[in-house]
Amino acid sequence: MKRHNFNAGPSILPRTVIEDTAKAILNLNDSGLSLMEISHRSKDFQSVIDEATALFKELLDIPEGYSVLFLGGGASLEFCMVPYNFLEKKAAYLNTGTWAKKAMKEAKAFGEVIEVASSAESNYNFIPKNYTVPADADYFHITTNNTIFGTELRSDLDVTVPMVADMSSDIFSRPVDVSKYICIYGGAQKNLAPAGVTFVIVKNDALGKVSRHIPTMLNYQTHVDGGSMFNTPPVVPIYSAMLTLRWLKAQGGVKEMERRAKEKSDMLYSEIDRNKLFVGTAAEEDRSRMNICFVMAPEYKELEADFLKFAIEKGMVGIKGHRSVGGFRASCYNALPKESVQALIDCMKEFEKAH
Repeated sequence: MKRHNFNAGPSILPRTVIEDTAKAILNLNDSGLSLMEISHRSKDFQSVIDEATALFKELLDIPEGYSVLFLGGGASLEFCMVPYNFLEKKAAYLNTGTWAKKAMKEAKAFGEVIEVASSAESNYNFIPKNYTVPADADYFHITTNNTIFGTELRSDLDVTVPMVADMSSDIFSRPVDVSKYICIYGGAQKNLAPAGVTFVIVKNDALGKVSRHIPTMLNYQTHVDGGSMFNTPPVVPIYSAMLTLRWLKAQGGVKEMERRAKEKSDMLYSEIDRNKLFVGTAAEEDRSRMNICFVMAPEYKELEADFLKFAIEKGMVGIKGHRSVGGFRASCYNALPKESVQALIDCMKEFEKAH
């Protein structure tokens, strides 16, 4: 039975990336050595990080004056590193979910934090609008896609202050105007690589502006100067990221990924809206293309466990919703084929006929 991977993260990767990473783990470039045991200072690995960086810049059309970093610690460490490096007096945050709230909490240790808007009272089922960002804020922080609650900012905002964005779960799913941001970061384990590496895009001339001392490892300048090699980087995930970036380019780049994301999400949302057993949880105008959340309609709530069991038996993997929302979550990242979305739709239709 074919299994369809809807896990929210770590999540599906292109099959070729998995296979080629496995080959490199056994023997990298016919060197007789495993990717896991080579020196990160070797020519073999330097070429990997150089190519990954170049592809990152090419695929996102990153302007001159920005650095791409591959670090450890996950997006959760960036919640601390961002204010360490950029918050001098005041920062503004848009509270759209669990991860935005955690980022905001960390920033409060470094200066004044303004919550410009929040959808917490509605269990984060929409993206707030019509708010004002303080003109004197050092930066405005957003979380572009909310994996738990299934909402997404699908375009770059227009604000008068520099922006910082957590793009952990929608990076490379649409074009981004990087020039609007001083920092874009994210854990790579959703749309780029296995868990263990964090990507950071940082504007070089935005660094060095805060008056506080920044510990060496938490200073972005350290990693810009060291080319992501100040300490031993997560070698295997970076290699997989390079392969994924190659795959993205071969598939047609971010514009093609955006087309596919829209196609897959439109398919599944159409079925959710048509099928009397299910209902979407996010406001229609803010629905995520990456993480599609839905629950049983109230009158069919008692069928929730039955549908989950039925779907698992049909090969659907990782569709149980986060406990904060309940129900179901189908994560439709770049590597998920349209065929898997159709298989889930067929599963929903079959369950509907039976009930």
